Amino acid sequence: MTWIALKMLMGDKSKYFAIVFGVSFACFLIAEQSAIFCGVMLRTTSQIRDTHGGDIWVMNSDVRYVDDLKPISDDDLYRVRSVPGVAWAVNLYRGQGQAQLANGTYQGLILMGLDDASLTGAPTHMLVGKIGDLQIPDAILVDEAGFYQMWPGESLRTGKVIEMNQRRAVVVGVYRASQTFMTMPIIYTRFSQATLFVPPTPTGRLMPFVLAKVQPGMDSSDVAERIHDRTGLKALTNEGFMQLTMTYYLQHTGIPLNFGTTVVLAFLVGSAIAGQTFYLFTVENLKQFGTLNAMGMSDRRIVSMILIQGFVVGGIGYGVGVGLATLYGIFSQSAMPLLAFFLPWQVLAVTAVAMIFIVMMASLLSIRRVLVLEPAVVFQGGA
Repeated sequence: MTWIALKMLMGDKSKYFAIVFGVSFACFLIAEQSAIFCGVMLRTTSQIRDTHGGDIWVMNSDVRYVDDLKPISDDDLYRVRSVPGVAWAVNLYRGQGQAQLANGTYQGLILMGLDDASLTGAPTHMLVGKIGDLQIPDAILVDEAGFYQMWPGESLRTGKVIEMNQRRAVVVGVYRASQTFMTMPIIYTRFSQATLFVPPTPTGRLMPFVLAKVQPGMDSSDVAERIHDRTGLKALTNEGFMQLTMTYYLQHTGIPLNFGTTVVLAFLVGSAIAGQTFYLFTVENLKQFGTLNAMGMSDRRIVSMILIQGFVVGGIGYGVGVGLATLYGIFSQSAMPLLAFFLPWQVLAVTAVAMIFIVMMASLLSIRRVLVLEPAVVFQGGA
């Protein structure tokens, strides 16, 4: 019966390809838009992922996401260090600054200040220069995209000079960073140097974060909870801080609504195309189904034939749609580096569930028409 079902399905090439196109189109849009959504959300946490070395981020208890900068006291660094289970802790500056280039133009940027002694949290993928060169007075590191943004058309090199807060800063290295949610240059320097590159604050506090490392054998979540209990500060693991940041963007921005609308539209369009085409295909083959029923085939076997046809179309359409979405991501990211595209297995699973739902809905519509068919209609010359 499987062979007969497939022969019926592929007998009319135009309708067969129309059904496959409908499912493929829906799967492509669902996978592509979901992957872009995941890419955008992943970029909101790029600074957290690029900051290596520590296990726990300690911050003001009112911080809601990584860019919600609320300074804490310098004494909090020593309080964190005294918590049992903490191997070491260092200060980390993060803020927004403004640089003046040699041609007089101004450029907004993200400024990162690392612990002077250990340089914990420094970038790892250096393209030009060395991380150790940050110990040179007025030294900074700039990311690759930021370098081209400030000096378009020039090759990567050290020695470029900018001015921040009326102080000279010299580029001693260029590194490659993950794409960020905000397309601004990311500057790394020592903590003591960073405090000179930004205007003083009314409170005099400039430290928004403390990076802590847990002792070997200790659980990061348990130590983070202990830090919170002892200091009253918010302490989150790397994964917890990323989750907090993504949750904020999900709840307080239009990102989910905008991408969700496109995904829902793709689902409805794909369902309509596949469902209508598959239904018309079944209607045109009612005589064949009626003949099989008149020959003694049970309704259960006929239903299984329709489901086989539906899932074969769905499987092919799913493979084509997801494949096209993957190729789109590969080639578009090469042509458009700013495009956010991340295709995890969860997106493939969600797309598969959507495909199964589309196929089941289309099959149920067709099954109902077949089950109410009287076998005698075959011998009456009509359907």
